[in-house]
Amino acid sequence: MTAPTIMLSHLRKSYAGHEVLHDISLTAQDGDVISLIGASGSGKSTLLRCIPFLEVPQAGEVAVGDINVTLDNTDEKLSREQRRRIKLMRMQLGFVFQSFNLWPHKTVMQNIIEAPVHVQKRSHKEAIEEAEALLHKVGLYAKRDAWPSQLSGGQQQRVAIARALAQQPKAILFDEPTSALDPELVGEVLRVIRSLAEEGRTMIIVTHEMGFARDVSNKAVFLHQGMIEESGSPEQVFLDPISPRCRTFVNSHFERNAGQSDKGNEI
Repeated sequence: MTAPTIMLSHLRKSYAGHEVLHDISLTAQDGDVISLIGASGSGKSTLLRCIPFLEVPQAGEVAVGDINVTLDNTDEKLSREQRRRIKLMRMQLGFVFQSFNLWPHKTVMQNIIEAPVHVQKRSHKEAIEEAEALLHKVGLYAKRDAWPSQLSGGQQQRVAIARALAQQPKAILFDEPTSALDPELVGEVLRVIRSLAEEGRTMIIVTHEMGFARDVSNKAVFLHQGMIEESGSPEQVFLDPISPRCRTFVNSHFERNAGQSDKGNEI
């Protein structure tokens, strides 16, 4: 039987004695699109950042494909073997940050080929060819020689998605990819992510875009105070949640968006 693309088992994470993730288990099979939703401070981004060990959990297990790391470290110190495994896991994951995190001193093309050439040791020619194809995919081929400072926020985020794809990852992790964007730029980024879902890419997405999460995911997970309180199909989580807290959270988002639409119609 094929191993899950990502499997998290009984993860725990604390800051200064305050537990922000409490016994979290989550599995992403190949092709899954999982949306992590919940109020600010619920632990969504911390959970996502624990997968590539941008945050180190104190306990639990993280597995990407056949590579796993088991933790029982209150001091968060990692052994040499754990660090070796984490490096291999990271090579199979793409990560798209809230704030783009493009290298400001590198062009769009240089940003995209950086990891394939210098980390994965692929040929420069192959990396360039793939980067050009990815820039066509995200609609930015004409910007291949531009600097990040010359791009809009939406364009920078689309470059960041192309950069993540260039690593040929097993899964892509998105940490609120539209939260730093002006409202008029959100749609162009969501369209790219939606097209990746339609291709069957495995993705875990932290987002406050409830309508998008409902439409694009095949699983949705609601976190509250560092625990998974509701998990299931988008139909269940967004339309008929068991948890009263989840129901209140989801309804408040959709009601607020409906109110904004009504105001827009009045104008």
